Amino acid sequence: MLPRSGETKTMEYTALNPRQKIPLLQDGDLTIGESAAIVAYLANKHRAGAALVPDCPKLYAKWLEWCFFIVTELDSTSLYVMRRHGTNQGLAHIYGDAPHVVAKAGEYFREQLRHVDAALSDGRNYLMGDQFTTADILLTTCLTWAIDYGVGICDSAVPYLERATSRDAYKSSSEVNFAQI
Repeated sequence: MLPRSGETKTMEYTALNPRQKIPLLQDGDLTIGESAAIVAYLANKHRAGAALVPDCPKLYAKWLEWCFFIVTELDSTSLYVMRRHGTNQGLAHIYGDAPHVVAKAGEYFREQLRHVDAALSDGRNYLMGDQFTTADILLTTCLTWAIDYGVGICDSAVPYLERATSRDAYKSSSEVNFAQI
């Protein structure tokens, strides 16, 4: 199912998700939308494997801070605006072309990326140090989208993104997620 393809507007899908958006996860009797919520849910459900969410309360708080920052400042405020109103892999044909808005959103993304740059410039492998977490999943998605939309990423994010996208889990999930595209 692709975004804005009409499939999310069917009565059957609307019964599953009244917001008519993707992604949507069905796990038994639980139906949940919003990508960050799905990522957090799956990480919590499958905690027996690799710890994708820190256990220590202080580290957990920093993890939450990163997740909320990525979802609100990098994704919703910047990249989604670019997707919604851009012509480069965007939805301008639905929501209207707004080149000035897209340019400003790209500038804002770069401004906010300075916080990621500051964190990664200390030599850490991932946002939470050596531990790969769901915050890294969210950031990796935003960085790859930024590149796709023609927005440059900071120098420290380049090796970070290479580490994140070279993981076997990233490769296998990409094969599944992008098979239709």
